Amino acid sequence: MLYLNFPTWLKPEIIPGLPVRWYGLMYLVAFSIAFYLFKHQVKEKKLGVTEDDVVNFIFWTIIGLLIGARVFAALVYDTSGLYRAKPWLIFWPFYNGRFVGLQGMSYHGGVIGGLIGYLVYCKVKKHDFLLWGDMLAASIPLGFTFGRLGNFINGELYGRVTTSPLGTVFPGAQTFSTSLKWVQDTAQSIGMNIEGLSVVNLPRHPSQLYEALFEGIVLWLILWFIIKKRKPFNGFMIGAYLIGFGFFRFIIEYLREPDAGLDFPLQFGPENSPNYVLTSLLNFSTGQILCFLMIAGGLIFLIILSYKNKKQIKSENHPINNRKKDMRKLRKKIK
Repeated sequence: MLYLNFPTWLKPEIIPGLPVRWYGLMYLVAFSIAFYLFKHQVKEKKLGVTEDDVVNFIFWTIIGLLIGARVFAALVYDTSGLYRAKPWLIFWPFYNGRFVGLQGMSYHGGVIGGLIGYLVYCKVKKHDFLLWGDMLAASIPLGFTFGRLGNFINGELYGRVTTSPLGTVFPGAQTFSTSLKWVQDTAQSIGMNIEGLSVVNLPRHPSQLYEALFEGIVLWLILWFIIKKRKPFNGFMIGAYLIGFGFFRFIIEYLREPDAGLDFPLQFGPENSPNYVLTSLLNFSTGQILCFLMIAGGLIFLIILSYKNKKQIKSENHPINNRKKDMRKLRKKIK
């Protein structure tokens, strides 16, 4: 068989019957990693701030992140209209008398909310928001890896149908009629026996794991070990993070199934293409549009900062220019 079955021993609940899920635990791990990496950078740079200040900074950034992620998911990605009709349910973990938790978090909403939270805190405490933003950007990706592992354990946010050996059959994925020619061809190419079945669950890209690897581990390695040591000015890592994450996510979105009901807001390829198979690189999902905005925003941000940095260096009062003046005076004295 040229595909994988989703591990039957993986369950969303840590302890069956109790409302404690791996996804929630993964969030705690992610926040803990971000806190540790941020604190490490504060000590490394000898900023002279207390640990309480670091804790408060991370706390308010996380609060902004959670609010933004939840509101964005409820108002942008939910197509049922439930949360627009009953907005109080956005942060209400019960439905019809049953505990359901806060289902649905949007990464892009989390970026916006976290950005607001960290900017407000830096403004109130008079911290350099570019320097602190750089440290935050270097701390986030590795924690993000665990959030995507939580999505995989939940069997959600899976990818499109694939014949890749990495293709995984997710229990909750959409099934397809075996009478369809493309379904028969797909099953035959991966050695899946569909004889006697009226519907079949085909393998999907484990896009959660792709994201965990590239948007998490790979991006963190680039930011932490390469860019952090060579950044030309404060704020550079913020822009690099936006560009890097946006790029990786944009590419992986081609393999990830778009959210039901949203499909492809921008279609330059075949119209009415199904969202469960990749038929065109010219049809773009909501996630890709948001990633494009991230990349564009990161580039514009870096261009503006680069211009300001060059302008500052040219200033007569800048230390570099003062040193040049001193060297010229020294040469005259020597002569």
